[in-house]
Amino acid sequence: MRVLVGGGTGFVGRALTQLLWSRGHEVTHISRQGDKDRISWEELSHSGLPRCDAVVNLAGENVLNPFRRDVISSRVETTNTLAKAIADAEQPPHAWVLVTGVGYYHPSPTAEYTEDSPGGDFDFFSRLVSSWEAAALIPQSPARGIVVRSGVVLGQGGGAISQMIWPFRLGLGGPLGSGLQPFPWIHIRDLAGIICHALESECLQGIFNGVSPSSPATSNGTFAQELASALGRPALLPVPAWAVRAVFGAERAIMLLEGQKVVPKRTLESGYRFIFPDLSGALKDIVA
Repeated sequence: MRVLVGGGTGFVGRALTQLLWSRGHEVTHISRQGDKDRISWEELSHSGLPRCDAVVNLAGENVLNPFRRDVISSRVETTNTLAKAIADAEQPPHAWVLVTGVGYYHPSPTAEYTEDSPGGDFDFFSRLVSSWEAAALIPQSPARGIVVRSGVVLGQGGGAISQMIWPFRLGLGGPLGSGLQPFPWIHIRDLAGIICHALESECLQGIFNGVSPSSPATSNGTFAQELASALGRPALLPVPAWAVRAVFGAERAIMLLEGQKVVPKRTLESGYRFIFPDLSGALKDIVA
């Protein structure tokens, strides 16, 4: 299979590329600058979609970036560009995969959300995901449309762990705010695995939640304790909610101080088998 990947040089993109290569697929990246193994976004806009069997978009600035316009454009505009290229292609791909986020669902300490749950219109992040997913829609396209709503991605060399591991190594880590808020998470190998599973399974389309099966039972406090335990350190210093708001602003602090209990119902029903269903095993793999 020839797979075109937007954002393929990023944290998740590198893991997905390695997995696709290991399974015998060819991968071409889309990036700011073209090269022999990649094409640029500008080239894609002007020359159209190169011949491929599947397209995946992982492009996007960090959602905690203070420049809201960059966060939006890096997701919605790249998705628009790819959707238009797929719609205009003489030989469209068989599959079109977009990875978004569980920020689509309303933060709640008690509600559990499956892929069929409503959401998408109550704060900046939910509206962002709605716009992002809307940009991917291609009416009457022969390509299977797949959306993976990802939780917090945990892995070596990037993502959430890279931003918090040193305070925890120094014994200065702890939960954010009350620590009771749900913490929807997924190991990077499982997120890459779900994407690859969706590409290779010709019957799959629609929404799939990219979170661990044990994610609904995981709180921010549980995560802090498990990470500290994996590092052999205490987790005694909670970060007050006011400090989180002061650093990130009230709007972005919502992502850190609130959360969603998300269930990967359709993902499990699709036959995907998680490599790291439990948080302790996932963290031991990452920090080993």
